[in-house]
Order: sequence, then structure tokens, then C-alpha cells
Amino acid sequence: MTSNLNWELYRTFLAVLTEGSLSGAARALGITQPTAGRHVEALEAAFGQPLFTRSQTGLLPTEAASALRGYAEAMRSTAAALERAAVSHGAAMKGVVRISASEVISVEVLPPVIAQLRRAHPGIVVELVATNRVQDLLQREVDIAVRMTRPLQEMLVARRIGAVDVGLHARDDYLAEHGSPSTLADLADHALIGFDEPTPFLRAAAKQFPQWRRETFAIRTSSDVAQLAMIRAGCGIGFCQAGVARRDARLVRVLADLCAFELDTWVTMHEDLRSSPRCRAVFDALVQGLGAYIAGG
Repeated sequence: MTSNLNWELYRTFLAVLTEGSLSGAARALGITQPTAGRHVEALEAAFGQPLFTRSQTGLLPTEAASALRGYAEAMRSTAAALERAAVSHGAAMKGVVRISASEVISVEVLPPVIAQLRRAHPGIVVELVATNRVQDLLQREVDIAVRMTRPLQEMLVARRIGAVDVGLHARDDYLAEHGSPSTLADLADHALIGFDEPTPFLRAAAKQFPQWRRETFAIRTSSDVAQLAMIRAGCGIGFCQAGVARRDARLVRVLADLCAFELDTWVTMHEDLRSSPRCRAVFDALVQGLGAYIAGG
């Protein structure tokens, strides 16, 4: 196998995996299609096997390509982290900090926290990844993560903020028209808003609330933000963070004593970032802002 392969080849390889074609990868990367093709050919020559097969719908990854994807993604994350560190080197409070948080926390909670942070430190550039997928801090996919589960990896700095209260909510006019449920069995007579695709967390929640399963939902979406929008629009009953619901006078909590659970909330970062002034400033801002949110402030 050829050694010292250029990172750009792996960058193109990932783009083809994502876009499904050379033309799509070329557009995404701002290069020409022949260049993208040469990059893939160079990797295939180095590995001594094909990475893609052609089909009517585009390029399909081979088993070898699928096996390489995780390593290439780790390289991309490391390269991005290196670039962030290089650009932000020094003691000045400036540079890029990449944060990940769940969709709802990113959209409903973090904007005022980030606004206050930027007023105090205008030299800090924030990259916010709004995702319910757990980003890998050890691989430096992000610098700091807001997680709804206790971090188990070593080499992480973690601060527990508290527990986010989550319960069933509906808009007042929906309840006025359809009535408010008084028992779990009453939920069968209501339009329920829930997930489309199960996750490990949702499977665990279903053990506590057996009624909360895909087959019972009148509206299904795997986006937490979309579920919240449906609740706000009066489409039915769904789970919502109590802190978010309190901001909307029209949202009413139902079955508070029967349907409630808590999301343990942590702010985490790689311990190597302790010495970074910008990362410490962002970490502290998240701890303070999320603490105030959980306390109901």
C-alpha cells in the first residue's frame, strides 16, 4: 500500500460517501469532477481494491469503503480540531469553539447563553452542532458537548448541571376541544405526538410509559424541534421540557403526576482543553446558562 496519502484524498472519499456521486462530491468540495475522480482512483490504487461500484442511482460504497468510513471521519474531526487550535493559538480570548447539544437545547436554550457569551468575548466564534447524536469528544468532533447522560470516558472534564424536567403538554385550545386526560388510559382518545424512529433513550422511556409507542402516535417525527412545533400548534399531546413549556402561556401540562421523567444534564469537554482560555470561557458560560434554565430562571 502507498504510504503518506494526502488528506485531500480522504476528504473527497468522505464527500463521495455522503453525496453518492463524483459530481455531488465535487460541488460540495468546490473542485472539479475529474479531480474528484482522480482522488478516488488514487485511494483505490493505494488500497488495491475498489471503494465504489456504479449503479443507476450513483456510486455505492463497497464493503471496504464502509469499513474505512469511521477512520476517515476521525481524520476529518482531528484535522478540524487542529485547524481550530492553530487559528486560536495564544492567550487571547479569541478563536473557534465547536459545541454540540440536542436540538431542543440548541434552539430553545442556548441562543441567549451564546449571545451573552459573545457580548463578553466578541473574539470567540461559536460553531453549534444541533444534534441528538452523541458527538465524540475524544475524537474531537466537537470541543464541548451538552449531554443528557453521564459521560463515562476518561480524559473528559465533566460538570453535572442538574436534571431537566420533561412532561406531557398540549395547547390550551386543544384541551378545551378534546378534554384533558385524567388517566394514562385516557391518552388513547387523544392525538399523540411522538417519534418516528426509536432510539436507545426512547426504548428506555417506553419501559416507563408503555403507552408511548410508535403505533399510538397520530403525528410522528424524529425531530424533537418538530414535535415541539406540533405541540405549540395545537396538534395534540406530546413530551416537552417543562422549562421550555413555561415560556408559552398557552401550553398546559397534563398527567404531571403520572407522566414525567428527568434528563440528567452535563457539560463536558476534553481535558486537554483545560488550558484554552476560549474553551474555559465557553464551558463556564454553558454551565451558568444551563444551570439558570434548569433552576427555572
